[in-house]
Amino acid sequence: MTRRRWIADELKGNTAALVGDHAAHLARVLRAEVGQEFDIAAGEEVRRGTITFVSYDRVEFALDAKRYRTRRSQPSAAPKITLVLAIFKFDRMEWAIEKCTEIGVARIVPVITRRSDAHLAVAAAKRHERWQRIARQAAEQSRRSAPPEIAAPVKLKALADVIISTEVDRVVLAESEEDARLRDVLQPFSTEVALAVGPEGGWTAEELAWFRETGWKAASLGNTVLRAETAAIVATSLAMEALR
Repeated sequence: MTRRRWIADELKGNTAALVGDHAAHLARVLRAEVGQEFDIAAGEEVRRGTITFVSYDRVEFALDAKRYRTRRSQPSAAPKITLVLAIFKFDRMEWAIEKCTEIGVARIVPVITRRSDAHLAVAAAKRHERWQRIARQAAEQSRRSAPPEIAAPVKLKALADVIISTEVDRVVLAESEEDARLRDVLQPFSTEVALAVGPEGGWTAEELAWFRETGWKAASLGNTVLRAETAAIVATSLAMEALR
């Protein structure tokens, strides 16, 4: 039976710990006991951990000396995808964060756009910690060695300050049938790509113009109009496959 994986909050030598709500889930919901064994991930390393201490806000593990990678651990050569995700209805957006984490996205940048509802834009900053927790739980469930980075929400014009490297290939999803399909656009790219997925209703003409002016290539997912969360998942899957 495959051992459940946890991503350590603290690591020191051959001991690791989960703290706060992270520990509470293991202690309260799963009723952890001293002596139980789990896989503990810290950075790129995965080690077997045996519980030595349990409380509702802290669970400690003694780690085996053996370090190993599993088939599903992400090697450094894996595609590195940054998902620029326009802010839309939180329940659906959080579903996209969860599923794109499972697929293997390396970073998610929530963006406030012209068509983002005003109340969602205001509330987004308060959701940052929740989004980080969702990504961590999805990373553990899918047996990743680390969760993706979840950036703090930014306005679109500030995106250039977040994606600093000019070496990153950049693609914005557009609904125009005149644009090439995403799979074709990705073919000549390296292993590091930023994908921008718009809100419900898509990007405005001004926003698409800004993307093009700042070096982003436009691409389409086909003739059908997808919901934002569907587009994010499909685009991430296509990119992961194309860049492997």
